[in-house]
Amino acid sequence: MNTSNESRPPLPPFNDETAHQKVRLAEDGWNSRDPERIALAYTIDSRWRNRSEFPVGREQIIEFLTRKWQRELEYRLIKQLWAFTDNRIAVRFAYEWHNKDGNWFRSYGNENWEFDCLMLTRHASINDLPITAHDRLFHWPQGRRPDDHLELSELGL
Repeated sequence: MNTSNESRPPLPPFNDETAHQKVRLAEDGWNSRDPERIALAYTIDSRWRNRSEFPVGREQIIEFLTRKWQRELEYRLIKQLWAFTDNRIAVRFAYEWHNKDGNWFRSYGNENWEFDCLMLTRHASINDLPITAHDRLFHWPQGRRPDDHLELSELGL
């Protein structure tokens, strides 16, 4: 449970508007590639499942994200709301990145989130697809995705 008075609106219970807002705010945070900033959206004792890693707590989340963006270069992410209930949200996402050798990938996945003012749990399932630089679809400058950029469904992803 969240043992502090921290919160990141919008807060549960979610409705269609606030669930969409929460997803976009999460996307914006991850596109910042700032592990310390991102970790503040999670409870102090947040529990994750991300591929074969299971970070617990903000310190491990920061360490995980720091390692992630040391190997996933030029990272650009789009998240899309899939479903929601009172304090849970499911999203699907895709992100593009390249490794230090210049090989490009598009990573696809789903996340399930549970909230207690902040995000208490995050379960992610992710697959990586090698792509060519020519196949890339996410070309905005590093950082926040422009509001007029196509969503995953509009891109056929």
